[in-house]
Amino acid sequence: MERNLDDRAYELAVYMLEHDATVRAAAAKFGVSKSTVHKDLTERLRRRAPALHAAVRALLDRNKAERHIRGGMATKRKYQLDAAQKKR
Repeated sequence: MERNLDDRAYELAVYMLEHDATVRAAAAKFGVSKSTVHKDLTERLRRRAPALHAAVRALLDRNKAERHIRGGMATKRKYQLDAAQKKR
């Protein structure tokens, strides 16, 4: 079982880096929770591939720094959609 978890951590890391994905997007793609993705990337990946872990850590840090912007954009889209539907 341990080997499969390490493999999943590696696959998650590669996916996130190739697609510049968020934890939420990776979780949806692999059918696991956000908590599982985070644990795989921060704990399991460090053991298996330290260099890959460093690259993913940088991506995670960037995504965390940008999350307030993504939230604002989502809210803006929501209100624009609501306004467009009211015009109909």
